[in-house]
Amino acid sequence: MKLYGIIIWICFTCFSVSGQKMSGQQLLDKAIGYHDPSGVWPTFNGTLEVSMVMPEGAIRESEIQINLPEEYFSLRAKTDSLVTTYTLDKQMCETSIKEIPANSKRTPCETAQLYKNYYTYLFGLPMKLKDPGTIISEYAINQHFKGKDYLMLRASYKKEVGSDIWQFYFDPTTYAMEVYQFFKAEPQGEGKNTGEYILLKDIKTINGIKFPKQRAWYYNKDDGYLGTDILQ
Repeated sequence: MKLYGIIIWICFTCFSVSGQKMSGQQLLDKAIGYHDPSGVWPTFNGTLEVSMVMPEGAIRESEIQINLPEEYFSLRAKTDSLVTTYTLDKQMCETSIKEIPANSKRTPCETAQLYKNYYTYLFGLPMKLKDPGTIISEYAINQHFKGKDYLMLRASYKKEVGSDIWQFYFDPTTYAMEVYQFFKAEPQGEGKNTGEYILLKDIKTINGIKFPKQRAWYYNKDDGYLGTDILQ
């Protein structure tokens, strides 16, 4: 009887452990292990060349330099014959935009900071989800999206960091990040028809990091296509 009881206890324990949900932090760690296996993102220093193709046919060519240890960022963007540049070197700002456009609410240097935040966030995913102020869902969520089953991770932010709500979709076998989307409020409530989702395709490895090679952008509300950026 004692032996039988021990076997039952072992089987119950094994079942309980295997049946436990994966935590959000565990999923994030596995995803980072896939995209940045050597943990080099905090010391990333490299140049990214991106072509943005939009429905109206315009192509924007961008050269982005990111040097995280030196707090250096630069962007050179070319659309047709128009070239604009932005550089942030620690607290120093330089830009080819000398006047605030009439329809702009930002100074050129505020725009430079916006671009820096944008590119370092998107190219730093999923590693950036370790940043202070990020609130990760307690558990990974099984989610079906656009014809595939994923492990989904939800991220929100403390008030001083941001207000958008993000959902990240990872392949359940490799933990590669294949989709992310954001909403301006709770997706089950007033945020349902806000924001966008981004489909990721292929991988390009730069300085040891696996970056998505293509990102196709769509509106959440109607699946309207916005454009595709391609990492060259």
